[in-house]
Amino acid sequence: MDGVQTALRNEDYEQAAAHIHRYLSLDKSVIELSRQGKEGGIIDANLKLLQEAEQRLKTIVTEKFDTAMKQGDLPQVERFFKIFPLLGLHEEGLSKFSEYLCKQVANKAEENLQLVMGTDMSDRRAAVIFADTLTLLFEGIARVVETHQPIVETYYGPGRLYTLIKHLQVECDRQVEKVVDKFIKERDYHRQFQQVQNSMMRSSAEKIEPRELDPILTEVTLMNARSELYLRFIRRRITSDFEVGDSMAAEEVKQEHQKYLDKLLNNCLLSCTMQELIGYYITMEEYFMRETVNKAVAMDSYEKGQLTSSMVDDVFYIVKKCIGRALSSSSIDCLCAMINHSTTELESDFREVLYNKLKQGFPATTFQDFQRGVTSAVNIMHSSLQQGKFDTKGIESTDEAKQSFLVTLNNVEACSENIMTLKKTLESDCSKLLSQGFGGEQAQAKIDSCLSDMAAVSNKFRDLLQEGLNELNSTAIKPQVKPWINLFLSVSHNIEEEEFSDYEANDPWVQQFIVNLEQQMTEFKAGLSPVIYDTLTGLMTSLIAIELEKVLLKSTFSRLGGLQFDKELRSLIAYLTTVTTWTIRDKFARLSQMATILNLERVTEILDYWGPNSGPLTWRLTPAEVRQVLALRIDFRSEDIKRLRL
Repeated sequence: MDGVQTALRNEDYEQAAAHIHRYLSLDKSVIELSRQGKEGGIIDANLKLLQEAEQRLKTIVTEKFDTAMKQGDLPQVERFFKIFPLLGLHEEGLSKFSEYLCKQVANKAEENLQLVMGTDMSDRRAAVIFADTLTLLFEGIARVVETHQPIVETYYGPGRLYTLIKHLQVECDRQVEKVVDKFIKERDYHRQFQQVQNSMMRSSAEKIEPRELDPILTEVTLMNARSELYLRFIRRRITSDFEVGDSMAAEEVKQEHQKYLDKLLNNCLLSCTMQELIGYYITMEEYFMRETVNKAVAMDSYEKGQLTSSMVDDVFYIVKKCIGRALSSSSIDCLCAMINHSTTELESDFREVLYNKLKQGFPATTFQDFQRGVTSAVNIMHSSLQQGKFDTKGIESTDEAKQSFLVTLNNVEACSENIMTLKKTLESDCSKLLSQGFGGEQAQAKIDSCLSDMAAVSNKFRDLLQEGLNELNSTAIKPQVKPWINLFLSVSHNIEEEEFSDYEANDPWVQQFIVNLEQQMTEFKAGLSPVIYDTLTGLMTSLIAIELEKVLLKSTFSRLGGLQFDKELRSLIAYLTTVTTWTIRDKFARLSQMATILNLERVTEILDYWGPNSGPLTWRLTPAEVRQVLALRIDFRSEDIKRLRL
């Protein structure tokens, strides 16, 4: 008792508080037993004095703290802050200290906001000045937490940091509101959003120039990124403090504390305000992307020697820019929304542009024109001479249409590839973002879902490419290849030694056929990407195999005629193998087996290759087809063919 009185007289409040702390720590039952002893009266009197001293000290500490706070005397503020817990006033001490810290934060924030309003618009950071102001606010609060966390832990014990930060967050919210209000007003954010919304809903509305939105969209994402970084810092600090404080606590207590933390961070004004700003941002970014893509399509150009036209690179530059900006916000929901908008833009609008170009078809080729050529050429000459000029416009526009079709095919393929490249890049960027602790539990699932949609769109471009190639095959290749193959029928394969030798010296069909194919494919090789050209030659080889089989079954052969066909087929396969990476032998397996049959010396020789004697050879022909081919040989008797047991 004397110690308390002496300490109070000497204004040694730490010592006085230590005595009071010991008294408060005494077991109540021990005090009760002492009071019942002989000296009960004296103890009662001392207890009364101690209680009075406790109340007096509480009043003094509170008053001294308030005075120090008014004077901004940090050493004295900290001195009395450390005494509160000794008197059992943990909550009050934290509340008062927080009040002091909040004032410091508010003063600094006010100062920074004044500086913003005086910033020259030509300043290098002028475009992101509001993001910078928020950053200064968050850094200030983070410094406060880092500086004072050790004092709180040492004098108040672990698990108390939440209380301090809860108070600081209220001040943070107040300051954020001021900065964001100024941002909305100065940057005309709401009006711009309204104008964008009107443009998107009514095509007649006056459109806002997408370029005007660029700086504001960048600033909003930066503001959000800084907010996410700050909230992540706060979450980490409180979580680790709770972990130490709750090391011996029950599971329910731990869950309760987790709920407090989630509520604090999810429901604070900072989170709600940023969510609102990002909501507007997503609509404006979508508009920016859509309008800029439309512009890229409208300004599409093609340079000679290039495989694709300008819009592919331009469109993907825009899409990457918009998704990249959303990614820079550190908000998973914002990122996913923009990935989805990009996917829709590519799948619906941009794919539609390419689809419509392909729908115009590939114009009839000059070889086909040649068949109608003489008459039409004469007509052109006549009409041109009558008008006094020779017009080449028809020829030029046909060439342009062909060029346009081939370039569009390349564009479609490039889009499919670009989407997959973008998907890969995003997978890597998103995993970095998640590894840094951004995004909640569902973040990975949301991202996976968006990226799988992206892969599906890449496949839709692949399908469109296939449609375009089928169109090219049926309009440009099939109408030419079929007549060339049909010429096979005009070459007799029912030949003797003399004709066989003559054919060897002057090839009657296959060499000219190969020259024709070479000429035709040269045009496509120059105008198509290697991958598409390869696919096209694959389609052409399939077509040749099917059509050649048809004419073969309409021909008749002698033994030497069969040998001639075998040579022709080998020459053709050798040529086609050089122009494509596809395996040719598989496509020509049936024809090769037909050539083998046509080369037999006698009907029964087939049994050396058939059934158990086939060895590694897999027959692609049915027994009925084998008989059909055998019947093409004029020197094989039909009775012998019928007698075969296949």
